[in-house]
Amino acid sequence: MPISESQFAALKQGAVDASRHAWCPYSKFAVGAALLATDGQIFAGCNVENASHGLTICAERNAVGQAISAGCRDFTTLLIFTATDKPTAPCGACRQVVTEFAPDIEVISVCDGPENIQVSMRDLLPRSFGPHNLDDAPKPDQTSALDN
Repeated sequence: MPISESQFAALKQGAVDASRHAWCPYSKFAVGAALLATDGQIFAGCNVENASHGLTICAERNAVGQAISAGCRDFTTLLIFTATDKPTAPCGACRQVVTEFAPDIEVISVCDGPENIQVSMRDLLPRSFGPHNLDDAPKPDQTSALDN
């Protein structure tokens, strides 16, 4: 679902503003993300690094967390900003988390340069694992191949 120019501008501003708050003393790679909910609300997040690198939280997951904390679970667009010459797509972990809530979301990556990436999450993460896979999971009273 295409967004309006004003929605794009608001998302970009939210992502740029969030990137200014990034905590990235290790990578020096500030990222901001803004998530547009179906009701028009925008939730922004930045990356928050940690000396134990595996505990770093990406901007996209931070934005999702902000939205979920506010009780919002329906999204149309995710915009990611990096202060680079080329746009950056979300990492695999972020793709998985965003897919949990919005497998059909439009993802837009922008940067300081003229290029951007605009793609659906289904194209970024084809054949994703999600809640639909758990529908086929054995129930506690069913025999599993693991029981043999």
